[in-house]
Amino acid sequence: MVTLVVATTLDPASIGPASALLSMPGWYPGPLLQDMSSFTNRTVRLLKHDKSIVREDHLDKRWEEATGEVVDEVIFLSKHTAASNRPALTVHPIGVPHLRQDEVPPAGGKPGWAAPPNPRIGPWLRLLKAIAEAHNLTPEFEVTLEATHHGPEINSPTMFVEIGSTEEYWKRQDAAQAIALVEKGGVWVGHLLSGYSLPMEDLGQSKQTNVEGVGGTWREAIKVACETTKAAFPGGEVMAHLDHKLVIPTKE
Repeated sequence: MVTLVVATTLDPASIGPASALLSMPGWYPGPLLQDMSSFTNRTVRLLKHDKSIVREDHLDKRWEEATGEVVDEVIFLSKHTAASNRPALTVHPIGVPHLRQDEVPPAGGKPGWAAPPNPRIGPWLRLLKAIAEAHNLTPEFEVTLEATHHGPEINSPTMFVEIGSTEEYWKRQDAAQAIALVEKGGVWVGHLLSGYSLPMEDLGQSKQTNVEGVGGTWREAIKVACETTKAAFPGGEVMAHLDHKLVIPTKE
């Protein structure tokens, strides 16, 4: 079984860490996957393409069909964007479990779907913090765990590792090197569902009668998140943490 690391040449925050990885010893050219080049290092396969990182679906299945190697996990290298423009190193699982079947995902995936969370998410978050501190990236860079969002559609345990949040930081070689130095640890983290991923509707305001409960796709989102987390950690106990965001009004 192999680990598939995916990078795109369109994104400096993706190809930067990939290049840093490939500069380390032990890499050899691997087989082509359609028009994508690959590199091998023991049980790791690094795949480079020139398309959107969230649009190339089922790379795990496509790799298995082309090479006969079973993909155990997938790690995508990508840029992170945020309204704050704050420098950041982030990790997160992927999926859009909150979308209705008739909705079009804005950034890949398919409605009502989530990939199993990669077991590396927890340990890599801790290691990113330690490496960022050791390389003097903090407090300039925030090291954070993001909520579950976007594609591409895939079935293997998956995570995104990202550099944010503007082009200036996407190109930072010290940030790329920090991601390349991350190694596997042993803490489990599953999906994180933010408020927008739990859409709720007040059915009592509709013209229907005898309607109870709260509508929306929040139930489906939680169900998908739980099911894929269980699939990623066989035999593990699933625990949920609910966090309430407090908004304090300001005086004018």
